[in-house]
Amino acid sequence: MSKKSRELALHDKDTGSSEVQIALLTEKIETLSKHMNLFKKDKHSSVGLLKAVNKRKKLLDYLKKNKLESYKGVISKLNIRK
Repeated sequence: MSKKSRELALHDKDTGSSEVQIALLTEKIETLSKHMNLFKKDKHSSVGLLKAVNKRKKLLDYLKKNKLESYKGVISKLNIRK
């Protein structure tokens, strides 16, 4: 796990909470975005990028609806949505 996902983890072995999943998806999105800037015709990676963005959006919506304080913390730590 990365530094950001460890910060958001609820306990030491947390890999399944929404907060950690959002952090991991954010890293994946950043990596795929850099890749897509270099290889614009890579359609398979663009599909993976879209899936990751949509999954992160759904998880963020869930947090916003059910755990507003956690949502605000994730947004600020990961620097998503201004």
